[in-house]
This record gives sequence, C-alpha cells and structure tokens, in this order.
Amino acid sequence: SGGLWGKGWHNGTQSRLEFLPEHTTDFIFSVFAEEWGLIGVSLLLLLYVFIIGRSLWIAANARDTYSRLLAGSISMAFFVYVMVNGGMITGILPVVGVPLPLISYGGTSAVSLLAGFGVLMSIHAQRRRVAA
Repeated sequence: SGGLWGKGWHNGTQSRLEFLPEHTTDFIFSVFAEEWGLIGVSLLLLLYVFIIGRSLWIAANARDTYSRLLAGSISMAFFVYVMVNGGMITGILPVVGVPLPLISYGGTSAVSLLAGFGVLMSIHAQRRRVAA
C-alpha cells in the first residue's frame, strides 16, 4: 500500500490503525515499506546486500581458518535474520519472532548483531598485520 515513494514518515495506515500485530518488532519491514515505498525498500535491501557482501569479503580475506569461519558465520547469521524476517512478512514462513537487523525494536538482537560487527571489524583489522 506504500506505492513507489511511500505514504511518508508515520503516515502508514497499517501500523497506525493496528492492523499489524507487532508493528515495532516482527512486522517492521511492512511498516517501513508502507511509509517509504518501493524506493525505500530497495535502498534498505541494497544496504543489506552491501553489508553481507562486505562481511563475506572480510571472511574470504581473513588471515587464518578460524577467522574465516567466524566471519563467515557472522555474515550467514545476518543473512538468515534478513531472509527469515522477509519470509515471515511475505507469509512463506511462520512468524517466529526473528527481528529485522538494524531496524527492529529489540535490545538483545541489536547488541549481539553489533558485537558480531565488532568481531568482523577486528578480523578485518588483523588481516593487515604480518605475523612476526
């Protein structure tokens, strides 16, 4: 119902009239799509593709096997969060309570996601150092 450009910030009818059961957590992507439209959704998905691609690049260029596996696991967990939330929104998957990364309201998910990004940054920084 958002159209190409969306209905505008806090102007979505689905969330304001409470048609969505959990519009701040599980169904935040629906609210985002209604308020920002196809353009906003496309930009958000491009951001997710960039983050996943960059984290896989960090995994591929890591210094040792453990770092490669850890960075790959973090990037795949991020990918699974995005895909499961997208599947819940479209009705392909049952609603299981997986938040949309960087968007959904949820403290534990955000803390664990940002901790994973910190580990990715550390792996990327360690890649430049030469073993003595």
